[in-house]
Amino acid sequence: MKTLPVIVIVCVVMTLTGADAKSQLIKRSTHCPGWSEYNGRCFIFIPTHMTWARAERNCQSLGGNLTSVRDVFEYHAIQKVIWSSTHAYPPTWIGGSDAQEKDFWQWNDGTPFYYSKWCPGEPNNQGTIWGQQNCIQMNFGDYKCWDDEKCYIHLSSVCAKKIQ
Repeated sequence: MKTLPVIVIVCVVMTLTGADAKSQLIKRSTHCPGWSEYNGRCFIFIPTHMTWARAERNCQSLGGNLTSVRDVFEYHAIQKVIWSSTHAYPPTWIGGSDAQEKDFWQWNDGTPFYYSKWCPGEPNNQGTIWGQQNCIQMNFGDYKCWDDEKCYIHLSSVCAKKIQ
């Protein structure tokens, strides 16, 4: 009988944080063949190294954009997409940028920029004379968090598109 209160507490925490079993599932999509599906969107890892702009154009040619990230659960789902393709967590472009206005980060697909997973001390424009680290790479460093990076660097990428 002592386990009952623990089960109740776990259920309450999961409910309050939105961590139900459904929110944790990422599956092969029936709506987007060859893509993975999570929370109403499809995701695909693109291993080809490209600049941020070319990666975005490539995603658009596939009917989507470089991915935005809405919350921690979605971030982990995107990491699972990458892991399932590479069995690693390589630095990877996502769709955030402050190219239009310094320190005003926004998602290229128009999603509100409410969630972030910046590494400690980031974004920092470090190592640039003119502060031109305007694009976001995920899976940076030991913590696999976000780093602002020069957009002309060649990285893999993750595309996302809404399920129609």
